[in-house]
Amino acid sequence: MARPLASFHLVVTIATLLTLLGLVMVLSASSVEAYTAVGSAYSLFRQQILFALIGCVLFYLALRIPIRRLRQWSFPLFALSVLALFLVLIPGIGTEVQGSRRWIDLGVVSVQPSEIVKVTLVVWGAHLLASRRSEQAPLKEILVPLVPAGMLVCLLVVLEPNLSTTIALGIVLAALLWFGGLPVRLFVTIALAGVVAAAVLALTAGYRSDRMRAFFNPGEDPQGIGYQARQAMYSLADGGIWGRGLGQSRAKWSYLPNSHNDFIFAIIGEELGFLGCALVLGLFALFVYTGLRIATRSVDPFLRLLSATATTWITAQALINVGYVVGLLPVTGLQLPLVSAGGSSLAITLFMFGIIANAARHEPEAVAALQAGQDGRMSRLLRLPKPEPYSPMRAEAARAGARRGGPRGGGRAPQRAGARQGRGGGQPKAAQARAARGGAGKPAPRRRSGESRGTSSARATRAWEPTYPMPHANERGRYR
Repeated sequence: MARPLASFHLVVTIATLLTLLGLVMVLSASSVEAYTAVGSAYSLFRQQILFALIGCVLFYLALRIPIRRLRQWSFPLFALSVLALFLVLIPGIGTEVQGSRRWIDLGVVSVQPSEIVKVTLVVWGAHLLASRRSEQAPLKEILVPLVPAGMLVCLLVVLEPNLSTTIALGIVLAALLWFGGLPVRLFVTIALAGVVAAAVLALTAGYRSDRMRAFFNPGEDPQGIGYQARQAMYSLADGGIWGRGLGQSRAKWSYLPNSHNDFIFAIIGEELGFLGCALVLGLFALFVYTGLRIATRSVDPFLRLLSATATTWITAQALINVGYVVGLLPVTGLQLPLVSAGGSSLAITLFMFGIIANAARHEPEAVAALQAGQDGRMSRLLRLPKPEPYSPMRAEAARAGARRGGPRGGGRAPQRAGARQGRGGGQPKAAQARAARGGAGKPAPRRRSGESRGTSSARATRAWEPTYPMPHANERGRYR
């Protein structure tokens, strides 16, 4: 764990193990239903394999995207995903399945825009909050772009209708506001409003109110609204400690509906037993540790928010899925990330894991090791580019360029700022060189002081003010 690239290797390992486990369990759980429907036990599995390959490509692309480019593209991609949410509601464009219009059929594959908007909201929200906090924007300017946009997205997803994805989007928005340093009093108010809205939505539609009644009165209609949850409990009980064996599930023989999708955790418990369930929960627990480790060790405010929010979203979705399978929560339909069948969910989640792995390569110690040529076997095999170290001066120059209307203005901003701060013709370059080496000198403390002024608000201490000493190699002036 003390190695510079430990976080990166952990993210790649967790994503690989969960994806492989999901492919095996989807093949086992969907074989009977697929054979009954189309005469081939491998039809759903082949579709899952296809999206897993697409997800691997997206994972690799996410590793290669420069952080500055990711921030530049964050809003256009978010706007396109919101446009897709509008298009999917139009008959003839959106495909309706079981009363819900959630998919856009592209011929070879079907895409679910509500899955894409989860990632774009995480990336754009992290970029927006990091930029506004660095500019010392008032609270109103922080909330007004983000909260209305999040509410619009939730409204469009509710119209599909898709309450489970709406809950996931609410978790993303809440995580952004929490890690973004929103005052606790205001955060609690928004959270309570969200819970009340979710409760109202859960009790308005017929199928959603049936799920709530089945949760509070599980024995009321065991062959009707409570059938699915009851069969899931039977599957878990049938597995015991060691399980019945891989492929030996009884529930998948048309006893447990959606056994390959929403309730795949029950099939894991039946075939692999308590130990298999513990393995899945252990991998997600390790992911929580790794994601928060990346967020804590990152010095870039954007990467701090991005890693913490994405970790919260994926983990909360996994806990909700496991919770309703074991009977602790009402059935919502949220999938188990990387494990449940679902092409769009698998590919998009792998893309999010790739972004988190990219953030892990931007930890200060990882940047120092990679810049020193300690790429490691995996980085050399994938031919990944070397990450750029985070520079508050460069980030401020980029924001200044954006405020001036283009990158050219941003290129001139550092020279003017340096000229104002310097006392001689060569002083700005010397100050920048001392700041890059981490050496002592008066200009470097002024730069650190200026940086802290951008994050000195009491509301900003949660996300991007380090609460521990930062003994990283690049801050000590050593890259080897």
